[in-house]
Amino acid sequence: MSGAVTTTGRVVALDPGSRRVGVAVSDSGRTMAFPRPALDADDTLLDKLRELIEEEGAVAVVVGLPKSLNGTEGTAAASARLLSVQLAARLVDLDLEVVLHDERLTTVQAAGALSRAGKNTRSQRSSIDSAAAAVLLEAWLACQ
Repeated sequence: MSGAVTTTGRVVALDPGSRRVGVAVSDSGRTMAFPRPALDADDTLLDKLRELIEEEGAVAVVVGLPKSLNGTEGTAAASARLLSVQLAARLVDLDLEVVLHDERLTTVQAAGALSRAGKNTRSQRSSIDSAAAAVLLEAWLACQ
């Protein structure tokens, strides 16, 4: 799991949570991020992620690393790190990179964007995780 990732091809971003994992996918030119339906964080998650990654033809996966505003890591960050290790092991035969990227405030940014788009808090629940994954992916793409 290094930070060096190929510069072309689709990238899948994950915003891990205790109940759901938000998902977003870039276009092959890496100019835009598109939210996909969130996945349940259950025993089938790794299988579903592998299927999605193969279907999209992704060459890299970005996993959001939740840090506090002062940069410290808590239990959510430990869970994200564990997910990235488990996913890398599950995808080892696909020869792609799994990288972690700081996701501070992505959910706040996604909620603001959804509110500006006219979605109230109740209707945001079904899309906030993947909207946050799209914000994460756009941030990661901007750093590349």
